[in-house]
Amino acid sequence: MRLPRSFSGWTMAVFGFLAFALGLLGLVSPTTLLAMLGFEVLDVRPAGDYTLVYMAASSMAAVNMGVYYLFAAAADYTPFFRWTVPFRLVTFAVFTTLVLTGAAPAKFFGVGLWEGVGALVTGFALWREGKLLPSRQQPRDVA
Repeated sequence: MRLPRSFSGWTMAVFGFLAFALGLLGLVSPTTLLAMLGFEVLDVRPAGDYTLVYMAASSMAAVNMGVYYLFAAAADYTPFFRWTVPFRLVTFAVFTTLVLTGAAPAKFFGVGLWEGVGALVTGFALWREGKLLPSRQQPRDVA
C-alpha cells in the first residue's frame, strides 16, 4: 500500500488506522472497548442482552470503514475525502446529542469529538489544498 501524498490524505489515513485498530480491539475484547467508551461492563449478561453481538457488528463495521479510509488515502481519492466531512460532522452531532440527553455516558463524547475534529481537520486540509469544492471544469469528451 502506498503512503498518502497529501495532508488531506494523511488525515484520512490516521482516521482509517484508528478506526481499524479500535474495530479490531472491539472484536478481540469488546468489554475493553465498552469500558473505554464509559459503558457499564457486566460480568454476566442476562438472557436477551445482545450488547456483545452489537459490539461485534459495530466493530466489524469500524474495521471495514478503516480499510476504506486507508485505501482512499493510498489512492489520494479526494472525492471520498470530501464526502466524509459532512457525514462525520453529522456523526459528531448525533453522538454528542446522545451524551447530552443522557442516553450515552460522558466518555462516549470522545467518539463524537474524534469524528468532529477529524472532519474539521480533513476539511481544513482540503481547503488548504484547494480541493474542498469539486472542480467546476466541464469534463472533456474523449470520443
